[in-house]
Amino acid sequence: MGKFSIPKLGFLLLCCLAALTEATYVKYKDPKQPLGVRIKDLMRRMTLAEKIGQMTQIERTVATPDAMKNYFIGSVLSGGGSVPAQKATPETWIEMVNTMQKASLSTRLGIPMIYGIDAVHGHNNVYKATIFPHNIGLGVTRQVLYLDAKMIIELFLYQLFKVLHFALDIDFHLLDPNLVKRIGEATALEVRATGIPYVFAPCIAVCRDPRWGRCYESYSEDHKIVQMMTEIITGLQGGLPVHSKKGVPFVAGKNKVAACAKHYVGDGGTTKGINENNTVISWNGLFSIHMPAYFNSIAKGVATIMTSYSSWNGKKMHANHDLVTDFLKNKLKFRGFVISDWQGLDRITSPPHANYSYSVEAGVGAGIDMVMVPYNFTDFIDDLTYQVKNNIIPMSRIDDAVKRILRVKFVMGLFENPMADNSLVNQLGSQEHRELAREAVRKSLVLLKNGESADKPLLPLPKKATKILVAGTHADNLGYQCGGWTITWQGLGGNDLTTGTTILQAVKNTVDSSTQVVYSENPDAGFVKSGEFSYAIVVVGEPPYAETYGDSLNLTISEPGPMTIYNVCGSVKCVVVVISGRPVVVQPFVSSVDALVAAWLPGTEGQGVADVLFGDYGFTGKLARTWFKTVDQLPMNVGDPHYDPLFPFGFGLTTKPTHQN
Repeated sequence: MGKFSIPKLGFLLLCCLAALTEATYVKYKDPKQPLGVRIKDLMRRMTLAEKIGQMTQIERTVATPDAMKNYFIGSVLSGGGSVPAQKATPETWIEMVNTMQKASLSTRLGIPMIYGIDAVHGHNNVYKATIFPHNIGLGVTRQVLYLDAKMIIELFLYQLFKVLHFALDIDFHLLDPNLVKRIGEATALEVRATGIPYVFAPCIAVCRDPRWGRCYESYSEDHKIVQMMTEIITGLQGGLPVHSKKGVPFVAGKNKVAACAKHYVGDGGTTKGINENNTVISWNGLFSIHMPAYFNSIAKGVATIMTSYSSWNGKKMHANHDLVTDFLKNKLKFRGFVISDWQGLDRITSPPHANYSYSVEAGVGAGIDMVMVPYNFTDFIDDLTYQVKNNIIPMSRIDDAVKRILRVKFVMGLFENPMADNSLVNQLGSQEHRELAREAVRKSLVLLKNGESADKPLLPLPKKATKILVAGTHADNLGYQCGGWTITWQGLGGNDLTTGTTILQAVKNTVDSSTQVVYSENPDAGFVKSGEFSYAIVVVGEPPYAETYGDSLNLTISEPGPMTIYNVCGSVKCVVVVISGRPVVVQPFVSSVDALVAAWLPGTEGQGVADVLFGDYGFTGKLARTWFKTVDQLPMNVGDPHYDPLFPFGFGLTTKPTHQN
C-alpha cells in the first residue's frame, strides 16, 4: 500500500466529514427550510405504520411509553376530567406530558406528539385554574362607546331587528370581541403552564334551541355574534401575520396553543335541541346560519376543526365527504387538520361500533385526518392499515391527512420545542387572569327587571343596611356557578372542586362592615317575615351538566329554587340571580320579584356578580339569546314569524355605577 501525502489525507478527511454531515443532516429537522420542503422530506421517509400512527389520537390513560413508541402515536388527549392525579399541580402535568413526548422522540424519525385538552372556559380540567364564564355569558358582553346623534342614526338601520334602549345622549352598547381575545390569551398561558400545546376550543355552534344540553357552549343564537367571538382564536393562537396564505394554520410560539373550531357543522340546530341528533335545514340555511363562523375561524388561521356528532338532513357529519373534503378543504381552502370527536367514528353507525370497519372507511374517506379513538387504538390502526393495503382507502387520502397534521406540528414549533418546561407554572390561576375573569363576569350579567318602574329601581343595592338575607341553592356553591366542563366532564357541586369566590362570599366581601349578612339556603316564609331584612338576594338555577345529560324538555329552575323565590320574595324586597346555561322558565316568578338578573355560568370569580349588584359597575349585558315565555314556543329565534318572547334578543336594562363608599 502506498503512502498518502498530507494534502491527500486532508482531502480524504474532508470528504468523510462531508459525507457524515450529509448523512446526519435531514431537511425536516431544519427550521430554516421552507414549510413545504420540511413536510415533503419527512413524509418521503415515513412508513405506512408511521403515517397511520400520526392519524391516531389516544387517551392519556392508555398512552404508555411502549404504546407511543410501538405505534408511532401522533396525539394524546385528556378526556373531560381525565387528570394525572387529583388536584394535580402544573409540574405533575408537565412531567406526564414530557414522559409521553420522550417516548415519541425516541422513535426512528422522532416526530413529536401533540397533546390536546378541552379548555372551553379557561383551563377547566385543572385544579386552581381560572374558570371564565361559559360562552353563553361571553356572548352578551358589551363595550360602552359614547356616540353622537349622527352615529346612532347611522347604526339604527343595522340594529333595527334588535331591541335597543338608548337616548341620543347616553351610551350605546356594542360587542366586545377584545374581551374574548384577552380570555384566549390568558387561557393559552394557563394551558401552556401545564405543558399542553393544543386545546379543543372554541365551540362556535349557533344554538338555535335552548333545550340542547350544550347551549351554554354557544355564544349566541345569532351567527353574527358567534362570528365576532371567533376573535378568541387570535387570543389562543396569536395574530395572523400580514399576507398569510389563506387557510394555512398559525400558532405564534411557545406561549400560544393550537385552537380547534367545533363542531363542524350544524351542531346547534338539531331537532328539539337533542344532542348529536339531526339538523334538518336547507343548504341555504346551513350556509347562512351555521357555516359563517367557520369562514372567520379559517381566516384567523385556526389550526384544527372538529367534526360534529350530529347529522345534516340524515347524513352523519363524520361521514360527510361533501362538506368535510369538498367544501371545507377544497372550497374554503382549510389547510389545518380535521379531527373527529370522541369516538366519533364509532358513532357513525347506530348503535355505535356496530360496524367499525365501515366507520373507519366512511370517516377517513370523508376527510377526517386525526381520529380521537380514544381507547381501542389497535382496532383503528389495524382496520385502517388493512383498508389502505387493500386499496379500499387510497394512499393519497392518508398522505393528505398526514401532511395536514405535520403542517400544524411544524407551524407551531413542536419540532424545535417538543418538551415542556416549568417557566409558565405561575400563570395558572394568576391574579391577573382572575381579575380578567371577574371583568368578564361583570360584563356577562343581563338585568332583566329592576323595580316595578324605571323611577323606582331596586338595583344597585345599598352596601350599608341593617340586615340582609342571601338565599338559594346556588348562592354558596362554586361548582354550580361554574357549571359543566369544570374539573370533571359533567361538573361538580360544592366548594371543594377548585379555588374561587362564591356569590355569598362576594356579597360579604362587598357590603359595609356594619351590614349583617344572613345566609339560609332554603328559608321558609315565616323565617323571612320575622327576619326584618332590608332586602334579599336569591341565587337559584340549574345544576351542572354537559352534553346529552343537559338535554331538557322543561327547562325549569331546579328544586327547591322556585319555592325559595316564593318564600323570600313574597315577604321582602328581593333580587333573583339566575345561574343557568340557557334561558329557563321564569315567567311564573317575574311579577313577584323586584329585580331579575341572568348571570349564566360565571365561573370561579363570583366577585364580579357582587361588583354589579352593589353598583361598583353598571349592568351593560344584552341578551344574545331570546328568552322564551314557555317551552311550547321553542324553537324560537329572533326573526321568526311566531316571535313572542318574554325578553327579546338584544334586551338588557342598564344601570350606572354609584361609587358607594
